[in-house]
Amino acid sequence: SEPASGNPRLVLLFSGKRKSGKDFITDILQAKIADTAVIIRLSGPLKECYARDHGLDYQKMLSASDYKEKYRLDMITWSTTIRQADYTYFCKAAIEKYKAAEYPIWIVSDCRRETDFQYFKEIYQEKVKTVRIQASEDARAQRGWVFTPSVDDAETECGLDSIEHDVVIDNSGTEPTEKLIDSLLHLVQK
Repeated sequence: SEPASGNPRLVLLFSGKRKSGKDFITDILQAKIADTAVIIRLSGPLKECYARDHGLDYQKMLSASDYKEKYRLDMITWSTTIRQADYTYFCKAAIEKYKAAEYPIWIVSDCRRETDFQYFKEIYQEKVKTVRIQASEDARAQRGWVFTPSVDDAETECGLDSIEHDVVIDNSGTEPTEKLIDSLLHLVQK
């Protein structure tokens, strides 16, 4: 249920393929609106629990490293099992982990499944806006993306492809980053 403080005022749900620049864009947006916003990474508690349960280095799991990629497929399978029992589990855990109730603007940086959207829309309704970060395969490849079977063709990469988003941003590098951020600041200032 919603915190008594009236927070959040706005919930921005970001999605996009691997190496599309979700963290890059959300980090800049959060820096621009500073104290009023928190970044909620749904993968934060997921990776923390997975690392703990499997005796792995949690800090390395957070980076954009080969270390995380080595475990990605197993982590997807493991988290899917948990989500099938309770699709709200990682959303609730992330809200708690990042102390989101203290902030009026929530930037959920890494939605991957329809159930991620479902949870936030059920609870926060009209306060929710969805933002899709897109980037060409060339741009993603320049950032280190290589197509990986059973990852790039799975629900975690394709589950939100057919959703109609409130805002779609092309982060292929053809537009100045400031222009992309301005389109998001417009949502925040409403």
